Amino acid sequence: MPRQAISASLRLLFLSSLLAASISGLAAEGAQTMSFKLKSPDFNEHGPIAKTFTCDGDDISPALTWSGIPPNTKTLALIVDDPDAPDPKAPKMTWVHWVLYNIPASAPGLAKAVRDEELPPATLHGKNDWKKIGYRGPCPPTGKHRYFHKLYALDIELPDLNEPTKAELEQAMQGHILDKAEWVGTYER
Repeated sequence: MPRQAISASLRLLFLSSLLAASISGLAAEGAQTMSFKLKSPDFNEHGPIAKTFTCDGDDISPALTWSGIPPNTKTLALIVDDPDAPDPKAPKMTWVHWVLYNIPASAPGLAKAVRDEELPPATLHGKNDWKKIGYRGPCPPTGKHRYFHKLYALDIELPDLNEPTKAELEQAMQGHILDKAEWVGTYER
């Protein structure tokens, strides 16, 4: 084979390899952008939470939707808390507003003002810091507080933990968290 033909063949082989690597890299990059996400149509990320979702309004839960659930996810857990209690200038504790677990991985989200009987089948409650089950909205004594809505993808269905606290649920989830998504809102009275 003439030298020019060998050189052209090698260039073609090199370019084919480079193109294959680029396509492979793009596919991997695309996979990375498909991440676990949590959103609320009722307030923007890091934006103010409307009064209707607080103790000053109707004290109803905002709608939440999620996407990009990791493969092998069996259930989801939701914790809503406020790390700025009681005063954002001198926080002393994280106040828990809502705890849910064993949400089926097939559920696309939670409706606005969701009632117990409307929760996805098999979903269980934990206790908030009012020592009750269910959603309790923002009710800050002073200043602008942040409210973290945290959704965990778990590789197991947890046993009935008998209305666990946030700490008890977190302990039960250890070693089973595949991914976590967050959506944060703010509220100031």
